[in-house]
Amino acid sequence: MGERKVLNKYYPPDFDPAKIPRRKQPKNKQITVRMMLPMSIRCGTCGTYIYKGTKFNSRKEDCIGETYLGIQLFRFYFKCTRCSAEMTFKTDPQNSDYTVESGASRNFEPWRKEDEVVDKEKRKREAEEMGDAMKALENRAMDSKQDMDILAALEEMRSMKSRHAGVSVDQMLEILKHSAHQKEEKTVAELDEEDEELIKSITFRNSKDYVKRIEDDDDDDEDFGIPGQPSVMSKINGSSESVLNPTDVLTKANGPENASKEGRPSYAVPF
Repeated sequence: MGERKVLNKYYPPDFDPAKIPRRKQPKNKQITVRMMLPMSIRCGTCGTYIYKGTKFNSRKEDCIGETYLGIQLFRFYFKCTRCSAEMTFKTDPQNSDYTVESGASRNFEPWRKEDEVVDKEKRKREAEEMGDAMKALENRAMDSKQDMDILAALEEMRSMKSRHAGVSVDQMLEILKHSAHQKEEKTVAELDEEDEELIKSITFRNSKDYVKRIEDDDDDDEDFGIPGQPSVMSKINGSSESVLNPTDVLTKANGPENASKEGRPSYAVPF
């Protein structure tokens, strides 16, 4: 039984490929291709936004008479997803991009503006270096200096990374613990110093700098010479008199008047 899917076919000895008839196709025939939208656009008819990556069945044709350095430019036709209005864009090999021709407008893309600025500066530099050798030498010196700075920064980052890689987790925890302990000791020492200063600022009773304050007493206390104590009052024969000493009571009670009334001699109490 012969093989169902054959890869090699039999060519007879008298086969002549020049005798095979060829179909004549139009020179600029449009080809239907399935493609994805390479940019975000806005329809000029209905205002619908069509985003990058949307798939279309588009028609492709050659841009007659438009080439860039021998590269043929192509034009694509596709329709809006909402209003079915026809839009066209073509390739731009000079900028490695696409340009919208009709039926739509391209959305603003900030990175494209940055690329345009960079390209503009590059062209300006090339134009300056075109007829000035010293300017070209100066630009090359600046470029070499910038490269050296970048290499130095890269080397520093590598050395830092190697130092960090040499430290283990246990060592890191030990260092953190030690630093926390030192901080705690410093705080305790500061508190002790503050306490010592507070104690020194306080004057105690037995210290040499202690000054006792004498309070003012009442007039009655000053008269009897006993500060802070009330006068002793005694009632003798119905009359109240102030007594300076306790023995005065005995003297007044045993005086000559009382002794004569009782018929007994009176004796003076010696002091």
